[in-house]
Amino acid sequence: MPRLFVALSLPSLVKAQISALSGGIPGARWVPPENYHLTLRFIGEVQGWQAEEVDAALAAIRCPRFELALAGVGTFEKAGRIQSLHVTAERSDALTRLQAKVETAMQRIGLEPERKRFAPHVTLARTDRAETHKLIGFVQAHSLFRTPPVMVEHFTLFSSFLGKEAAHYVPEVEYELA
Repeated sequence: MPRLFVALSLPSLVKAQISALSGGIPGARWVPPENYHLTLRFIGEVQGWQAEEVDAALAAIRCPRFELALAGVGTFEKAGRIQSLHVTAERSDALTRLQAKVETAMQRIGLEPERKRFAPHVTLARTDRAETHKLIGFVQAHSLFRTPPVMVEHFTLFSSFLGKEAAHYVPEVEYELA
């Protein structure tokens, strides 16, 4: 069964800028640059016929192209512990609208609604084994990180294969924005 998610892929230049932040925190598991993306909707494992429905639903989405900028570094916590570091995406009406259309399309084909509120970001590292003061220092040191805006011209359906070191993501279908 394929494990799927919908995301914005990032240009090589942006990946290189993000990658330059990686390192310096013992216990952090850094995401490889080829895996950087901005998730619009995690789908999970689906049957083959469901994957076809997902594809058809995503192909029907109509949205204009828009600019995306990344600015700042943040964390996600669970039970009071920092679980991950991320680069934050600046919110825009266009990004929010695209994510909402993806979510609506997935619910229309019978998938459960996403429980988490959309927080646009690019994951840098898993940090459940890193010291909190090092993570806080990292966020403070990189709070002014910023990429130049890039034009988002498509979104992508990815399949995900879990591995020992890191997951392997395969772009399955790209959906052009108008």
